[in-house]
Amino acid sequence: MLFIIQWIRSLIFALQMYLAMTVIAFFGAPISLLRTDYAYLVVRFFCNYVTWSASWIIGLKTEIRGEPPSGEMLIAAKHQSFLDVIMIVSKTPKPKFIMKSSLTFMPIIGFYARRIGCIPVKRGKRSEAIKTMLSAVQDGNATPGQLIIYPQGTRVAPGDKVPYKVGAAALYEELGQPCMPVACNVGLFWGRLGIFKKPGTATIEFLPPIMPGLDRETFLSKLEETIEKGSNDLMAEVLVSNAQL
Repeated sequence: MLFIIQWIRSLIFALQMYLAMTVIAFFGAPISLLRTDYAYLVVRFFCNYVTWSASWIIGLKTEIRGEPPSGEMLIAAKHQSFLDVIMIVSKTPKPKFIMKSSLTFMPIIGFYARRIGCIPVKRGKRSEAIKTMLSAVQDGNATPGQLIIYPQGTRVAPGDKVPYKVGAAALYEELGQPCMPVACNVGLFWGRLGIFKKPGTATIEFLPPIMPGLDRETFLSKLEETIEKGSNDLMAEVLVSNAQL
């Protein structure tokens, strides 16, 4: 019975979230065309609305740990669901993503992704994707801010093993900036697919940055170790908490 109630709450949450996305995007479009800063405000407003509505409709609270970057920095994050995207965007002043090129053709997401300077790449064509990313940061026209990449290249369910791709290391080397790893446990509550969401507290953690100067292999190894350990620790906290109930 509790499962059915939570599933209904999850359905209501999903419907109102996409309705809110449409309304906010529609009314925010005119000012977003005027200035990029306004596009960031609209996107951040939507993200904060989602976390607020999730807390009382489905009982899913969110927690941010660590210090989000305020200046230019590469962010490499664990990606388990749409929620980690929302949480990162809600706390970074000028986020832009390395994202699937197919998303740029979506009416709402594509419009705002272009306005805030996201970089589209074609999945499955590694060499071409890396060239696209590097050319975008080399041409001098990229919007300044926090460049966010998911180094595994896709959403990964808790417990699944997916290798870290070389794209994050190539960007780290090219940018010459610190790279901030981000761990999360959001997939335990908000999955990769489906409507059902679980109550609880979803957490992302901004971890100490990896400073520039490492070679690609060393950087990628350290990045994977840091993100995986951080994410596993956050997920273990949830499992321990649930066992004590």
